[in-house]
Amino acid sequence: MKPFIVMDVLKKARELEDVIHLEIGEPDLLPSPKVKQALENALKNNNFFYTEAKGLESLRKKIAAHYKSMYDVNVNPKNIIITTGTSTAFLIAFYFSKTIATPTPGYPCYENFAELENKKFIKIPTSFPEYKININELNKYNFDTLMISSPNNPTGTIYSNEDLKYICSYCEENGKLLISDELYHGLVYSDDYTTALKYNKNAIVINGFSKYFCMPGLRIGWMIVPDALVRDAEIIAQNILISAPTLSQYAALEAFDYEYLSSVKEEFQKRRDFLYEELKDLFPIAKPDGAFYLWCDISKYSDNSLEFCNTLLEVAKVAATPGVDFGDFNTYIRIAYTKNINELETAAKRMRNFLKNIK
Repeated sequence: MKPFIVMDVLKKARELEDVIHLEIGEPDLLPSPKVKQALENALKNNNFFYTEAKGLESLRKKIAAHYKSMYDVNVNPKNIIITTGTSTAFLIAFYFSKTIATPTPGYPCYENFAELENKKFIKIPTSFPEYKININELNKYNFDTLMISSPNNPTGTIYSNEDLKYICSYCEENGKLLISDELYHGLVYSDDYTTALKYNKNAIVINGFSKYFCMPGLRIGWMIVPDALVRDAEIIAQNILISAPTLSQYAALEAFDYEYLSSVKEEFQKRRDFLYEELKDLFPIAKPDGAFYLWCDISKYSDNSLEFCNTLLEVAKVAATPGVDFGDFNTYIRIAYTKNINELETAAKRMRNFLKNIK
């Protein structure tokens, strides 16, 4: 199994002083104060015991209400399974597949999860500036499962309602399972997006509380599975999870604080706009539609993204993720705008000075 390189970068960066961390996909903002209060209450009430394998019914009902509020989609709480982060959700979802096809660049762990379960993994190339799959070319590939990520990590690409509807229809008409990674939903800087469940009731949808809800360390996520797979998914959860962390589940009950969450989205949008303007003259960058990353083409400076990021860290004290972590992208780096604008401004100045010296 390949290493998750960003975690190695983070480890090295934490050993140095005065580093600006733009490598890890972790929001620096706190969750709603209501989350902390709910966690404190759970501690006081001694909620240290397992829940059922699918998770607290009260939390599953909250998630179902979220889909109605956000997307006008009805979800039965019985179809929701609370997971430990989204990683275990992917492990459960991949059980139902033999060959998984997904656009690249993409989240590195997808391929590692597939390898862990001895599944075939097909990478569908995409290109600047949209980084979207071409539906008309899907028949070139032999797969039973199509997995998409919208917004995408690392590019920030989203599939519009029209795009998503077409993908969903393709999967239904061709008997393909669709897995939709929607972890960065909420952090989308347009109104033209929705959940795959809007157009495909047989899709598996995966989301969690780490990004938009600013709760990465609580390791809590969810998946929504179609009726035909609910019992099998529950059995897998019983075996690999027992249950997701109980305290985290109680905390997540109060995560749907939409007034607070709107300020989270606004802050990340400001950061995106600021850092894009600061860096767009240094690198070719497709302005992201969502998430909190810039996917930067460094081919003018280097053809070795790992070496570039190591030097950037050691010399300029800016931590970034090498593109090779996301596949065969040795002339790209990913920069996370997960620090305040003052820190982003300092990081941009450091990068500009660094690049002057390596031209």
